[in-house]
Amino acid sequence: MDAKPTKRRRTRKPDSASVPNVEIASPDATFLEAISVVEEKRTKEEVQIAGAEDAARAEVETVINVLIEIAKNTRENAYAPYSGYCVGAALLATDGTVYGGCNVENASYGMSICAERTAVVKAISEGVRDFEAIAVVTEDAGTPCGACRQFLSEFGTDTMVILADIHGHYTLTTVGELLPYAFRLTDVKS
Repeated sequence: MDAKPTKRRRTRKPDSASVPNVEIASPDATFLEAISVVEEKRTKEEVQIAGAEDAARAEVETVINVLIEIAKNTRENAYAPYSGYCVGAALLATDGTVYGGCNVENASYGMSICAERTAVVKAISEGVRDFEAIAVVTEDAGTPCGACRQFLSEFGTDTMVILADIHGHYTLTTVGELLPYAFRLTDVKS
């Protein structure tokens, strides 16, 4: 059984300003393009915020909601004929690009690939190695498997992880909180 993260967990329900039915042409669109789609859906009253702290909080909420929506959209492409458990991921690179990924199963189970690793592999294949956040959407807000936790830790343990269900309820954590004792070659003595 997976250990629960011990630090900084925050569970949220989607608010009225969350992102219902946003259609983003490509899961790999830049984050700024995705944000513009979301902002077009909001009214001026929803966007008006008093104070810098509220503005920063609203910006983070927008980032979270957009990543969840992209992961939700990408989840629809999952190929899961054996488990029926569809997963979508949206990985935000530090350059603002979002890479979508979904799980792809195979009759030889070991050959399957998870959504999180799919998104990372897409980013790495484009030369991107620095990440800010990843949203993972499942029916029940499931956490990444151990292999995905280790895979993500290769690129930083401070990466924010957004665990969301298909209704937009989410929990925030980090890769380091999900895998506090990640394996590193630097830890191996020669």
